[in-house]
Amino acid sequence: MTEQQIQSKKIKELESKGYYVIKLIKTNKNGIPDLIAIPPNSDVEFYEVKKTNGVASPLQLFRIKELTNHGCKAEIYKP
Repeated sequence: MTEQQIQSKKIKELESKGYYVIKLIKTNKNGIPDLIAIPPNSDVEFYEVKKTNGVASPLQLFRIKELTNHGCKAEIYKP
């Protein structure tokens, strides 16, 4: 079984238990694990950072809503 197949299986397992799972592709920190698994109603916070006149894409707005519905704090941050 490839690593990708193992990850897919783990993602399905966690999502079936109610977790919100994110597979990280590239981050600003080396060595970060491949998956973030967030249980319902956790204290995790997500920020989409935009310039003062920046606009979030429809997909970004969808993800923020999805995370908020999962009980996480998720918002657009503008300085």
